[in-house]
Amino acid sequence: MTIATGDRLPEAEFLEIGADGEPVVVPSAALFGGRRVVLFAVPGAFTRTCSAAHLPSFQRTAAAFRAKGIEEIACLAVNDPFVMQAWGEAHGVAASGIRMLSDAGAVFTDAIGMRKEDTPARGILGRSKRYAMLVEDGVVARLNLETGGACEISAGETLLGQI
Repeated sequence: MTIATGDRLPEAEFLEIGADGEPVVVPSAALFGGRRVVLFAVPGAFTRTCSAAHLPSFQRTAAAFRAKGIEEIACLAVNDPFVMQAWGEAHGVAASGIRMLSDAGAVFTDAIGMRKEDTPARGILGRSKRYAMLVEDGVVARLNLETGGACEISAGETLLGQI
């Protein structure tokens, strides 16, 4: 079953790299509980559309999201936390305050029904679909699921315009 607007997100654990350079567990309850959070997911760090369009759209809109009361913006991918950190550093996400989270085993991705169909010829296996969501106290308030290879419905500007 695919998650939908109005659904409560399942409990999960994400990973990110801590100040000591080691992976740190980020419980979903701590990330989403009692807060307004934007979560966007990409099929893969360093991939073409994710790097050229999706991540930059949230970098451009980060300040405007915060002005609308969004407390956290997080990027999620089925990549390891070291890759997510390197990708964030390569794109300067620290300036926009975007958290780079790993769902390395696709546990959360599978739990919300967002696993992307494998494309072995491109080396994309076991990844997430491209989406963006507004989460309010653990409940999906808005979900923008991308279809095809574009980044329009799930872009930062689109979600920002819906809040």
